[in-house]
Amino acid sequence: MDGESERGGASHKVVDMVVAGIIGALAVLVMVDNYRLGSKWSSDGPEAGYFPFHIGLILFIAAAVNFFKALRAKDPRRIFVDPQQFRSVLAILVPSAIFIGGAYFIGIYIATTLFLTYFMRVLGGYRAAVIAPIALGVPIAFFLLFEVWFLVPLPKGPVESFFGF
Repeated sequence: MDGESERGGASHKVVDMVVAGIIGALAVLVMVDNYRLGSKWSSDGPEAGYFPFHIGLILFIAAAVNFFKALRAKDPRRIFVDPQQFRSVLAILVPSAIFIGGAYFIGIYIATTLFLTYFMRVLGGYRAAVIAPIALGVPIAFFLLFEVWFLVPLPKGPVESFFGF
């Protein structure tokens, strides 16, 4: 066996087929729903689902082409991502997902502070003297820009409520 297939993980072939299948299924959903709305050309022009239906059709055709291209892959054992690369992806994906959820529950400003602190410390290796002004300054600048100057409210949590915002 070659070194690449010994590392483990999903092959390019499997990942390509799964992604093509998911996109194909979503395309079918788009087509079915827009067919229900009306996907034909009527006497006064296109019906409501005409363009979305055809976008779904194009997506379905592209997904089918990719699925069958992956099915005929010449090197089916080639690994898509090895465990170390996957850990690197998760090091970004998990905190980003937590940030999105945190913005809903604790507000975007506190979530941004925690997010920047995590990335700068854990992934960047910066010291607290560098982290503090950036992790505090960016959310404060966003608050002033959006809330004060543009009067665009962003999601707030209990801390902002405590200060009357």
